[in-house]
Amino acid sequence: MKPAEIRDLSADELSAKIDEMEEEMFRLRLQHQLGQLENPLRLRYLKRDLARCRTIEREAARAAGEEA
Repeated sequence: MKPAEIRDLSADELSAKIDEMEEEMFRLRLQHQLGQLENPLRLRYLKRDLARCRTIEREAARAAGEEA
């Protein structure tokens, strides 16, 4: 996902997206350990997308804290 797409999400949608990514990351790590992972690059891309989402979530929380 591109950062602009992530920033367009609401706080609830972003939180749900992060939860969904964490679940998928768990499944991919499990498949990797069992040797059943078909596309190992998916793990890398998911990890980066998850980090992007968490960063943008934190930016939004800090911006909301400064406005209050």
